[in-house]
Amino acid sequence: MRLLDRTMEARDLGSGRELGGKSIAIIGFMGAGKSTVGRLVALGLQMPFIDIDEEVEREAGMSVVEIFSREGEEGFRKREARALKRALEGGGAVIACGGGVVTAKRNIALLRERSKVFLLEVSVDEALRRSEKDGRVRPLLCLGDPAGRARCLMDERRSAYAAAAHEVIDAERAAPEEIAEEIIRRWKR
Repeated sequence: MRLLDRTMEARDLGSGRELGGKSIAIIGFMGAGKSTVGRLVALGLQMPFIDIDEEVEREAGMSVVEIFSREGEEGFRKREARALKRALEGGGAVIACGGGVVTAKRNIALLRERSKVFLLEVSVDEALRRSEKDGRVRPLLCLGDPAGRARCLMDERRSAYAAAAHEVIDAERAAPEEIAEEIIRRWKR
């Protein structure tokens, strides 16, 4: 049975606020499915959902692409860190983080302290396939060879993802609903 068909069971799972007010943070490379899965987890647990990229866009009044164009990656990362801190202050939410949130050690410390962090692992090839399919512009892949740049970024971030994660989920072939169900199962144990 699919997650979205289980509304009665989802209500019985509770909000997660009884677990010390911690949030669920979902991290991983671009195209890993963080936002899609995060929305499903939030629905299943009846918790608020926060997408960090959307929060950054809302606060800035411009898209991620525009922020990168006007302020560079450094400007975006500063905005991302502020949005992450705000999202984690309230507790009890499902948070989909941007793929590069782990590039700042202070973000990793904050994530590990205030949330249970789930890493969605996918290969670079799968991430690129999904990114092409969703049609979103990925500012860090716009220069030169996107596949080569993605491999480089993954190599640079691999140890940071591992350092941030409490739990690792293989998201290569599973459907978003299956991944969400696994996160909910692990959250409740």
